[in-house]
Amino acid sequence: MVPDEQTIREAVRSRYSRLANQATNDGCCDSGDGCCGEATIDVALDALYGDLYAADTGWLPADVTGLSLGCGDPITLAELKPGQVVVDLGSGGGIDCFMAARQVGPTGKVIGVDMTPEMLAKAESNKAKIGLENVEFRAGFIEALPVADDSVDVIISNCVINLSPDKPAVFREAFRVLRPGGRLAVSDMMTIGRFSSEDRADMSAWAGCISGAEDVSVYVEAMRAAGFRDISIVDKATPAVELSGLPANAGQARLFSARVTAVKR
Repeated sequence: MVPDEQTIREAVRSRYSRLANQATNDGCCDSGDGCCGEATIDVALDALYGDLYAADTGWLPADVTGLSLGCGDPITLAELKPGQVVVDLGSGGGIDCFMAARQVGPTGKVIGVDMTPEMLAKAESNKAKIGLENVEFRAGFIEALPVADDSVDVIISNCVINLSPDKPAVFREAFRVLRPGGRLAVSDMMTIGRFSSEDRADMSAWAGCISGAEDVSVYVEAMRAAGFRDISIVDKATPAVELSGLPANAGQARLFSARVTAVKR
């Protein structure tokens, strides 16, 4: 049996609390402590979590880049413009917020939402070091965003939605806070095929961005049910191949790092 929502949230919060407290200069799958799941689920982690940002990250302190726990580059995917309002789902130590804030400029604003107090504290500390004034961090769940209706131009997220035990709620909330014409630009873990019940029950693998990943068809249906249109999903490794139209696959899960875009019409 898959654990209940509270058990999943506590497992995720515990792991990311520990990572924030460690504050190492190693990314999520390079830290050597099993942060991306146990070896019982066989995946090529280096290919999934490596080769991230196209944009320069050299201006960011090591405390920021060292807590980069993502699986892709939502900043490049989002194509941000000056003056936009951006929300980052699961902002962690703040790396994507800071990069987004630089792109939207002083007339724009970035709101990072995270449920882990230790990550929020780390993000605030990093913000003070960098000196960006157009970034705000808020405590909350991505299934119940502390953000007003129709107030956001772009939603970004980096390897976080897979951690949620209620992904349909995440997409309903994302749709609610976006303005008409607003965009979703997300990097996330996804599968072709499905994990077994035993894999789903492995909280280390779930909290490590593995066994909470959904089959492409399930992910697309949740987005479509929330109201999103123009949905595109591609594998980071093969970006020319559109996957959003794949039918449901009941086979053994193949995990991949996805680039996801959609629009609120």
